[in-house]
Amino acid sequence: MLTKMHAGDLIREWRQRRRLSQLDLAIAASVSSRHLSFVETGRSKPTSEMILHLAEHLDVPLRDRNALLLAGGYAPAYPERGLDEPELKAVSHALGRVLVSHEPYPAVVVNRWWELVDANSGIARFTRHVSSKLLEPPVNVLRLSLHPDGMAPRITNLPEWRAHLLTRLHRQAETTGDERLKALHDELSGYPGGETARPDRTDVVVPLRYHADHAELSFLSITAMIGTPMDITVEELAIESFYPADDRTAAALAAHAP
Repeated sequence: MLTKMHAGDLIREWRQRRRLSQLDLAIAASVSSRHLSFVETGRSKPTSEMILHLAEHLDVPLRDRNALLLAGGYAPAYPERGLDEPELKAVSHALGRVLVSHEPYPAVVVNRWWELVDANSGIARFTRHVSSKLLEPPVNVLRLSLHPDGMAPRITNLPEWRAHLLTRLHRQAETTGDERLKALHDELSGYPGGETARPDRTDVVVPLRYHADHAELSFLSITAMIGTPMDITVEELAIESFYPADDRTAAALAAHAP
């Protein structure tokens, strides 16, 4: 029989995930280590304010802060709205403008689990040769990138790019404790293309080298997040933008720009 976890159990898990001792967290959060110990063991019931205070110092995502509150017997504090709801109209509009203004370079908006939320027309350079099954919603952009029926056969530096994506995904799964991300990492790790290879020492970043339009295009990526989110949906969105990593790629994309 499974025992229901209380808020203290989850706070301890997050503290350990952040590799902090009780004393470290107590000092950072300006609470007594004795009180923190009582909270973690369940001897003391934390207030909702204390739960959120500790969660802030542990950098707990908003979705998981709600889970902490529920475990403590309190109502969730953070809403999760859809992008089509009126409250998120400004956010949705801003994201759309970023995507359009980035053309002809590829850009996507993804959620916490790397599912495609939106994309600009430039992303077609990456998707026109992939299996239609991988483009059925919800589209996972990491699966799309590394699947043998996806982009992988056209990524000319697949071992390096694959290692970059898996390392990033592993780090995200570890810092959030998200089981869906862990399962995704396990799935993608089983795809072919993991041959050992060292990045080109002349590169300042690991680029995405992709064979498209009868040429090898080279991209560097930049990730952007929305600042000061107070909504779960907003916090979990990220913009992945691709820029030319060399003059040849910039010229090729400019030549195909509308």
